[in-house]
Amino acid sequence: MKNRLNGYMLLFCVTVSVSVAKAQYTLKKDFIEKNLNEAIKQIDYLGSNTPSEKLPRTYEAGKSISSGTGWWTSGFYPGTLLYLYEYSGNEELLNRAKQKLKLLEKEKNNTTTHDLGFMLYCSFGNILRLTGDRSAYKDVLLTGANSLISRFNPVTKTIRSWEGWTYPVIIDNMMNLEFLTQASKISGEKKYQDIAITHANTTMKNHYRNDMSCYHVVDYNPQTGDIVAKKTAQGAFDESAWARGQAWGLYGYTMMYRETKRKEYLQFAKKIATYILNHPNMPDDGVPFWDFNAPDLPASSPYASQYKQYRDASAAAIIASALLELSTYVKNTKAKEYVNAAEKMLVSLSSDSYKAPIGSNGGFILMHSVGSIPHKSEIDVPLTYADYYYVEALLRYRNLLRN
Repeated sequence: MKNRLNGYMLLFCVTVSVSVAKAQYTLKKDFIEKNLNEAIKQIDYLGSNTPSEKLPRTYEAGKSISSGTGWWTSGFYPGTLLYLYEYSGNEELLNRAKQKLKLLEKEKNNTTTHDLGFMLYCSFGNILRLTGDRSAYKDVLLTGANSLISRFNPVTKTIRSWEGWTYPVIIDNMMNLEFLTQASKISGEKKYQDIAITHANTTMKNHYRNDMSCYHVVDYNPQTGDIVAKKTAQGAFDESAWARGQAWGLYGYTMMYRETKRKEYLQFAKKIATYILNHPNMPDDGVPFWDFNAPDLPASSPYASQYKQYRDASAAAIIASALLELSTYVKNTKAKEYVNAAEKMLVSLSSDSYKAPIGSNGGFILMHSVGSIPHKSEIDVPLTYADYYYVEALLRYRNLLRN
């Protein structure tokens, strides 16, 4: 197929210098392609279980659970279809993605959420990258970017996450900044990237502890910019290291280095990677517990009796994808460390322990992810974003092998 990367949309396309030794890549092309081909078969089954006017979300207690376009994960299914189209050239995958994009387009006017990067960039960003059709997709992306920056507060220097609280900002927000950096490339206007940089700098200053773990939520005073509280919503406790939050941060700062070439972002991403990879509670298979502190929870914790050992495949998929990109920005020894860790995660996620047999699991690829244990929501189930970042990681690895 023709992959028409234009000058405006540069969603991470691996370019590796000759100095990065090929010997460091131990997974074979056949392994990667086998898992991508099986992902195509599984996503066919997922499509058959998804109503035409809905987007797949999870599969629980033998039932497929879908969402409307306003749910934060709505962009991942069309994004996964587009990744698999990029790999295979199968036009049917592209057509199915386009059908879902018709439903999703209205979210460009949604100013009530910070998740527009997930919703619109993982979907419309990918299709613009692959087709180059600016006439069809430029307006959607720029309208959506303007909706996102309407939530920016110059006093707190952040984009607001949720309503409620005082002015909450979650680490997940780092993942929506790529949308803004690309909006600047599409439009030629600096304002989007400037806001992304400002938000990233504020998060770097306020979200991270000395050990390079991050808080889930920092709540601000929107009038003064002062910090009201540092909390968690989905982690085990306020001072714990919620696993997916650590993954969002690693991915986000790696991406921000790619987009800006600011060395402080690269150094920050490396420090986050060190925290994650060297954590004493990181399991041998590289798939984190839902919270890095979960195995050590005291009996007084409301989660200790039942949830100490739950894994989060979605966190592993995000970390693996981020590490593969980060490996291309560092010297050989560090690059090998990151690639080896990502390989371990991909092998684990591709095993029977985490990857569902074709025709099962409601059509989702991976099993054993966790949405939010504190909210008793999506616990030990497949999740659409786990599949998205798993497929992305496989594609990134394939590009590394090809280069």
